[in-house]
Amino acid sequence: MHPYKRSKRVGDLFREEIADIIMHRVKDPRVGFITVTSVKVSEDLSYARVFVSVLKKEETEETLRVLNSASGFIRSEVGKRVRIKRLPRFEFFEDETIEYGARIDSLLKKLKEEEGD
Repeated sequence: MHPYKRSKRVGDLFREEIADIIMHRVKDPRVGFITVTSVKVSEDLSYARVFVSVLKKEETEETLRVLNSASGFIRSEVGKRVRIKRLPRFEFFEDETIEYGARIDSLLKKLKEEEGD
């Protein structure tokens, strides 16, 4: 038995393939330097939420718009690489965990400084 769910394993595989497709096959100049951080696949494999981190934060909205418009192309490319009975629809979202972690870190530092005073 596998140590974690099938949807998690499929999400990990999709993350690798989508990152490669965006890097090598998507030729839109509006897509800057991005990182595919995770893919959350529904239990029935009907849809997948792809979380990306964009290097230049001011380009995040435009990049997400471009990726969502290219989701059909990305889906077809994933379909050529991965043998799966049901290929989910992909939706792209900004990964906000990095900012969330930085905020927690700054709050902890502030709290530590207040304790030191």
